[in-house]
Amino acid sequence: MNPDRGVGARAVFAIALGAAGSSIYFILGVVSGEALGLTPLVFLLAAVFFVITMMTYLEGNSLHPERGGASTFARYAFNELWSFVAGWAILLDYLIILALGSFAVSHYLAAFWHVTGEEVIEHVIAGAVLAYVAVSNIRGLSADRYWFVLRLGLINLALAFVIVAVGSVKVWDVSAITDSIHLGSAPTVDHLLFGAVVATVALTGIEAASGLAGELRLHKQALRRLVILGTVTILVWFVAISIIALMAQPVVGSHTPLGDQWVEAPVLGVVSAYDPTWLKDLLRYVVGGVAALVLITAMNGQMLGISRLAYSLATNRQIPSAIGKLHGDRSTPFVAIILASVLAFGLTLTSNVKFLAGLFAFGAMLAFTLAHLSIVVLRFREPDFVRAFRIPLSIRIRGAAVPVPALIGGVTAFLAWISVIVLHEGARYVGLGWMIGGLTLYVVYRKSQGKSLTRRFTIPAAALHEAPEVEYGSILVPVFGSPLDDDIVGTAGRLASEDGEPGEGGTVIEALYVLEVPMSLPLDARVPDDRIAGARRALARAKEVGEEYEGVEVATAVVRARSVGAGIVEEARRRGVDAIVLAAEQPTRVRGGAILGGRGGPRERFVGDMTRYVVEKAPCRVILTAAPAGEEGVREGVAP
Repeated sequence: MNPDRGVGARAVFAIALGAAGSSIYFILGVVSGEALGLTPLVFLLAAVFFVITMMTYLEGNSLHPERGGASTFARYAFNELWSFVAGWAILLDYLIILALGSFAVSHYLAAFWHVTGEEVIEHVIAGAVLAYVAVSNIRGLSADRYWFVLRLGLINLALAFVIVAVGSVKVWDVSAITDSIHLGSAPTVDHLLFGAVVATVALTGIEAASGLAGELRLHKQALRRLVILGTVTILVWFVAISIIALMAQPVVGSHTPLGDQWVEAPVLGVVSAYDPTWLKDLLRYVVGGVAALVLITAMNGQMLGISRLAYSLATNRQIPSAIGKLHGDRSTPFVAIILASVLAFGLTLTSNVKFLAGLFAFGAMLAFTLAHLSIVVLRFREPDFVRAFRIPLSIRIRGAAVPVPALIGGVTAFLAWISVIVLHEGARYVGLGWMIGGLTLYVVYRKSQGKSLTRRFTIPAAALHEAPEVEYGSILVPVFGSPLDDDIVGTAGRLASEDGEPGEGGTVIEALYVLEVPMSLPLDARVPDDRIAGARRALARAKEVGEEYEGVEVATAVVRARSVGAGIVEEARRRGVDAIVLAAEQPTRVRGGAILGGRGGPRERFVGDMTRYVVEKAPCRVILTAAPAGEEGVREGVAP
């Protein structure tokens, strides 16, 4: 996928839909076993929390459209340390979802072959699924893949409607649920609280989808539709299916078969209670096949989330760059993907769904607490920043519009996180151990680099690439007569001096000044003398700076073009250069109104139209160099 072309609402909805739809296949049993007859109420509360959190992520991503999700929000609201805490917690959740998904696949395949649910076979299948997901993500997921994910998600949603419709006819019995509720004993308060927290597992789909934030091209209407579609989807999957599930496999005393016999494949347990036999067998085959496909597809989305988050953490020097190392041909963080697969497989060996669900709740609630709190803080710190989506229902506090849903979400998530620590021993020790280990890694790495624990430091994406040495025979360097020209030519000079030796015909830097001629004038129209003089001064300075590097020769040229971007691309193509080193143009703050035919949606926050044109159209590698806001020096990045 070309990151500069962006993706739309379908891709975001596809990933979120896949995660939400897949989670019911392994979380329904755990929640039902804990919340018993109150499971539908618990899932209803989880659906409300899902909507609140979705709105938080939409506002955060529209405000700072970067990879990283909660980690990015915390970076801008607080500092790098809290950003790492959020990112590290979400990494734990991604691993848990990968483990739960791969573990559940074998149990749903038991609909076709019962031995797949046996211990050894289930681990073999889990390992094979994780290997497939790892290879797929290292190779990279294309835009067409999102269409497949979306179609499969819609098929899965249709299956959910079928299960609910058939169950309403075959097993409908409200008393089977109401008569089993004895609050305080069935379920107990602590089990009810734990079940309510675990029910939020589908929210990792929001985090995974937010990994596409830097590539989104969404309008306000599309963002609103995402909230509405997400709400309807979650209500159907969680609430409706949980009602039918408890009627199909009712609570007896303080237990339900969903939480015992069918805990690894609860939806299979639901349809197994249907009559007649032919209908039961048909639905078992359909559920088994669709569930396996949906789980594997959703795992791909979660692994994509891991790769995006690992990339963000590595480029911001929050984890060692070796972990975020990019594949030379695919530009995917293959080291992080392989490590995640190994760790997830290790978690599957526990064969304990309830233990894994508790670990998930620990990481999720910590990350979501920071996400909600960050949006509240950003309303104070960045009140005037453009937001394509704003959380509704705000109150004025000290001059800032504070979103009430985000406040409620933050408090709820924090209390839920505390409850997990208190009520779940495994989450308490393993979860805290994970966070302490991560913070130790962060502190040691930052100190070894001589960097502050709270300030942001970035490294170029090129530094993460594991690729053979690239040799440049010629480099095109557009200059503009700006103070940044020296840095741009210097970047090209360093690249050129690495490849060339004196007397061996080293790399040539071709300094180019493009004179932009308006369409109202002929291309060969006379150019004012002061512009010609400015061009010559800029080229003379470029030659002086470039030839300071050993073995580097600088050739200069002035060309005319209708636009600077088109002139650069045309000269690069005509000269056959190996690379363009370009000063990344800042984005314009002027946007045309959609009503008058202009571009709608949020303003581009990273580069301007000229830079985007060159990156998209250039016939060679483009190396962008720009000064970070508020910092001296330059930051470099490579666009293939």
